[in-house]
Amino acid sequence: MPEGHVLRFTDVTKRFGAITAVDGLTAEVQPGVVTGFLGPNGAGKTTSLRILLGLVRATSGSATIGGQRYADLRFPLQSVGAALEASSFHPGRTAANHLTVYAQAAGIARSRVDEVLGQVGLADAAGRKVGGFSLGMRQRLGLAYTLLGDPGVLVLDEPSNGLDPEGIKWMRGFLRQLASEGRTVLVSSHILAEIQQSVDALLIISRGRLVFQGALHELTDADEFATVVDAPDRAALITALTDADLSHDAMRSGLTVHGADTATVGAVAAAAGVALSTLQRRGPALEEVFLDLVNGVRVHASVHADAGAEADGGDQEAAPALRTDDAATEPAATPASEPAATADAGTAAPAELEPAAPTARTAAPGAAHDEPYEPAITEAIFVIPPDFDDNDEGGRA
Repeated sequence: MPEGHVLRFTDVTKRFGAITAVDGLTAEVQPGVVTGFLGPNGAGKTTSLRILLGLVRATSGSATIGGQRYADLRFPLQSVGAALEASSFHPGRTAANHLTVYAQAAGIARSRVDEVLGQVGLADAAGRKVGGFSLGMRQRLGLAYTLLGDPGVLVLDEPSNGLDPEGIKWMRGFLRQLASEGRTVLVSSHILAEIQQSVDALLIISRGRLVFQGALHELTDADEFATVVDAPDRAALITALTDADLSHDAMRSGLTVHGADTATVGAVAAAAGVALSTLQRRGPALEEVFLDLVNGVRVHASVHADAGAEADGGDQEAAPALRTDDAATEPAATPASEPAATADAGTAAPAELEPAAPTARTAAPGAAHDEPYEPAITEAIFVIPPDFDDNDEGGRA
């Protein structure tokens, strides 16, 4: 069974010129649970993930996977499966051949290609060219790539983007299954409603700073919730609540009872012989809490008091809650999705799809760099065996 690893950000800061994309981020992601990574556009989510995956060098601080930097992992693809976008595919290559290239490069058995395509529901599309795939199918193929090495850590950016309702439901259950196997699953998303149904824990950042870290149920305090109850005979219900010394407020949809949970209120109504038509627990919605956190209106105890004070304004000039997208504040550092060369020049990727040339790591450790560099697995020159045929579904002539 693959072993999950703790993902640890330790005082990570990243500056692009005068812009601070990530500012002293310290957080942990534990294995065995699905962790959501939230923040408004420009909050620093993508930059943080790129630093974790070795695509961008932090100005200061460190991001590690099981105590190691990504670049130091001996078998990256077998340790971490990452998908930061669903568009980096050669359009003329089949789904099976796309994965076969990576399997050969990483020393993974070719039989694994069929296994992961089956896992993500693309077994019937293995021989189809990726150029004809829908966005949802590309998302599934990207997920298949992350699973190719059977890693213990998965880092996914917007994995439900482009999926239909059935696909979203499938993705939700699949991620939970992976976490239940002990893997570490970190999911970045903008869809709050989906995150609320998919994750067990959350990291929320704003302006590059951590504003919440913890379990989903820890976002709000118990005193922020109230019990809403109603009955066809509302007068009898009011009498029962008053006799039980439960304070309540009348509203159009029922009675709001403070300081008592649904079990207590239900028991009071039952003892008085009052039949109920409504009995539920209500509190602030995730969207409301999220906006309060990123705007500095709410400061959570999971974040140090001094950091919370700074996020609330401090001596800084006030900044808007929503900035431009990450891409506007940092240079492109998208992981290369294809090897540097193929055996058949006729199937070579167009220039715009080719990976950037590797950058030599000659700087002193910890030195600040604004230019991106590729992770360990993409720095190698992939040599494709002479018997590989990109036009053949199985990859052999």
